[in-house]
Amino acid sequence: MLALLVTLVAVSIAVVVIGAPMFRSVDQSPEDASLAAESEGITSDAVKLQERELAALRDAKLREIRDAELDWRTGKLSEADWQSLDAALRAEAAELLKRGS
Repeated sequence: MLALLVTLVAVSIAVVVIGAPMFRSVDQSPEDASLAAESEGITSDAVKLQERELAALRDAKLREIRDAELDWRTGKLSEADWQSLDAALRAEAAELLKRGS
C-alpha cells in the first residue's frame, strides 16, 4: 500500500513538472509570450526584417554608384557632375555600412 502511494505521488509530481510549461503558455497573453521569447534569446522577426532592409538599401546604393559611373563613361554626365554625384553616393554608402556594423 505504501509503495502504491509513493508511486502515485511520484507520477503526480512528474506530470506537474512536465506539464507546467504547456499550461503556462496557454495562460500567457501575447505580450507575455513575446517577452518570454525575447528573454530566451530568440531573435525577433523585426530585427531580421531590419537587417534585410539595410542590406537592400546598401545594395541599391552600390548599384547607384555603378550606374552613375556608367552614365559618366557613356557621356550622359559631365566629369564635374559625376564627381559630385559619386562623392555624395559614396558618403551615403559609407553611412549605410556604418549602420550595418
